[in-house]
Formats: sequence, C-alpha cells, structure tokens
Amino acid sequence: MSTPIQIGVVGAGGMLRYHVEGFRRAGAQVVAVADPAPGAAAKAAAAWNIAQSFDSVEAMLSACPKLDAVSIIVPNKFHKELSVRCLAAGKHVFCEKPPGLNAAEVEEMIAAATKSGKRLQFNFNNRARPESVAMRSYLTDGTVGLIHSAQAKWVRRTGIPGFGGWFTTKELSGGGPLIDLLHMLDLALYFMGYPEPAHVLGQTFDTHIADRRFKGPWGIPDRADGVTDVENAAHGFVTFKTGQVLSLQISWAEMVKREEVSVVFQGEKAGGKVERLFGSDGLDETALDTCELYVQENGLSVNRTIVPGRCEDMGRSASAANFVAALRGEAEPLNTPDQSLKLMRIVDALYASAATGKPVSL
Repeated sequence: MSTPIQIGVVGAGGMLRYHVEGFRRAGAQVVAVADPAPGAAAKAAAAWNIAQSFDSVEAMLSACPKLDAVSIIVPNKFHKELSVRCLAAGKHVFCEKPPGLNAAEVEEMIAAATKSGKRLQFNFNNRARPESVAMRSYLTDGTVGLIHSAQAKWVRRTGIPGFGGWFTTKELSGGGPLIDLLHMLDLALYFMGYPEPAHVLGQTFDTHIADRRFKGPWGIPDRADGVTDVENAAHGFVTFKTGQVLSLQISWAEMVKREEVSVVFQGEKAGGKVERLFGSDGLDETALDTCELYVQENGLSVNRTIVPGRCEDMGRSASAANFVAALRGEAEPLNTPDQSLKLMRIVDALYASAATGKPVSL
C-alpha cells in the first residue's frame, strides 16, 4: 500500500470542512492547519480532528517537512503569495478560487509551479457537480458537437457578503461578484473547450453595493470602518477566435426573481442547461437542480432530463478529492493552470472594458 498523501491547510474558515472531507474521502491525511487569527487554527483542528495547528504558514512548513501538499483557503489577496511560497517549499498546491487578483498574479503562480515541478490546481468545484460531470460526458462523446454560444449566470437578488469586509474591498478581493462568483463563467468556458478569447465587452454596476437591504442571508460581519469599493453586478460578452460567443450575468445584488446559478448553451447537434435555483433561505439543501439536453429527433423537439444524483455541497468535496486522485495519477485534474490564466485574462478584460466603456481585444 502506498504512503498516504499528507496535506496541510492554510485558512480555518467555513470552506475548510469541504477540503478536509474531500481529501480524506480520497485517502489523504490532513495533518495540520494554519491560520493567523488568534485561536482559529486550534479551534478548527479540534473540530475536524487535525493533529497539529499553527498561527502561520511558515510555522506549519517548518514543523511539518513531510507535507506533500498545501490547501489554501484565504482572502483572494493572499492566494498568489501563499501559493508561490508553498510551491517554492516543494509542496503541491490546491488553491481556492479565484486563482489570483488578476492574470499577472496567475502567471507568477504558474512560473513557480513550473520551477518547482509541483502541481498547481484550483478549486473550481462546480466542475465536480454531478450535473456538470454528466453534461461533460455528452460534450465529449459528440452528442452536442461544437458549442456555438453559451450564457453564464450567477445572479442574486440579495447577497452582498458583508459591508466593509474583505469581499467588498478591492485591494483584498480584486473585485466584487465578477471575481467572486466566476464559477459559471469558468464552467461555460470548460464546456466550450476553453477557446482563445478575441474580444471582450463588459459593464459593471454599483447601484446597490452600499444598500444594506441587499446584504442577504449569509456572509461575514460588516465593518463600519471598512471599505466598500467594488461592483454589485457585472454583465459582459466575449467572442472567441473560433467564432464561438459567450454572454455573462453575475451579481450579488440585482433586481431578479431569485438566486440562479446556470450555464445554458447552444451546440451544433444539441443544446443544454445546468442550473441550480435557490429558495428564499439561500441554502444548498433546498435548492432545485436541473440538467437537460435539447435535441431534434424524428421531426420533433425533444427535451431530455438528466438525473445524475444529488450533491448538496456543489461539488466542493469531490473537487478536493480530485486533487488527491490527480496527485496519485489516478485521475486527470479537473482544471489546469493554463485554463485559469485564460479565465483571469477575460476577467481583467471585462473590468478594463467596464472602466473605459470600450471593447478590449485579447
């Protein structure tokens, strides 16, 4: 039997649970957790039966030289810094999304991974949702053919994750919902084969970003002395060198009926939809999931309902498990650094277009 992969985690927040569950499901050992907040790591270690806890990543790396990998669950500003540090220390890295604040940071991360010879993978967990896995099989077997157009959407009526906290501080987050909720943009690109972008047109809105009626049912505590300088909604359109096109709508706060998380596409042979609709409580457990294919058969319009199984955590644990399986050579990684770089170049271009009011060529 091979020696279990040993993983340390940086960040003791709510996402720790899913990383731990996924790593352990895949047979890895979570042996340490680090967090600079006083007592946070020790509390998390006790809650999740993790042997060692530390107040800094430096202390964890020094005390645990046999770590194979590090999982990074921290505010966006620190993704690049910690990933580069852990890669330089000879550790594989599994980093939360977004990959970095911008494409330039992702380029630095890729360079560090190349130099170290270690794996760099990001937690785009929606690729691991049963609906996404099922739809991907219809894309790879030729059922759909080339996707001509797609629509990526993650919209909320109320869902600003705390006023004045790191989510709403551009220096710490890189932006608002466009960078926070970029999962469906990534998933649409994944379904489309991650084509090379040609032109990007974007617009952002900050109409509701300071309106406390739009906070929503979750997030982090407000900070009266904090900064709120990001958008509450973003819309955009991307053309690709292949001729494919993609539109997007992403928001924390927008006048919509309910929270919707979806990718809809139109292909040569079939169209399709992967969708999650949240109820008024905003919980995964009460959400409605849909996975459908649209085809023409025998002169008729036929809608196929795909029932792939329930997954309340939106693929979070399965994504972490894939990282371990990929390290063992038992599975292909769900995402690659090159795809993440392409994604962040599109995000950068959307923000640039919104700032100038002009399309951006890539």
